[in-house]
Amino acid sequence: MFSRSQKDFWSGLLFAAVGAAFAIGAVIHYAFGESAEPGPGYFPFGLGVVLTILGLTVVARSLTGVDTGRIGRFAWRPLGFVLAAVTLFGFLLPRFGLSIALPVLIVLSAFAGEEFRWKEALVNAVALTALNFAIFVWGLNLSLPR
Repeated sequence: MFSRSQKDFWSGLLFAAVGAAFAIGAVIHYAFGESAEPGPGYFPFGLGVVLTILGLTVVARSLTGVDTGRIGRFAWRPLGFVLAAVTLFGFLLPRFGLSIALPVLIVLSAFAGEEFRWKEALVNAVALTALNFAIFVWGLNLSLPR
């Protein structure tokens, strides 16, 4: 491969592709507006352009940067745990509320890591759930199922 850093090359290409997709989607599906009165497509278009530029910059730097080695195996285990956690969160939230769904999400997502520890996962779950309640339920008065 012509790139010195495979990791940077492919991650930059992914960033550029996602950014371009968002920018194109914003222009096609939403009114753009103008600077004085931006429409709903203005902000996603700007973020898409910034992400595309960032991705292309990473790709360009990968061609001359330091060799960080080859890309390893695809990490199926973390992907599976994170997808299962998010899916379960979506299922549990309307049925059991935020106080059950969020800790389940956090603990199940923690299984994706290679250094899982029950104590750390439970402390994170309690702290993040309390913080979530403080910000979204009490601070912003959002009506989330509890």
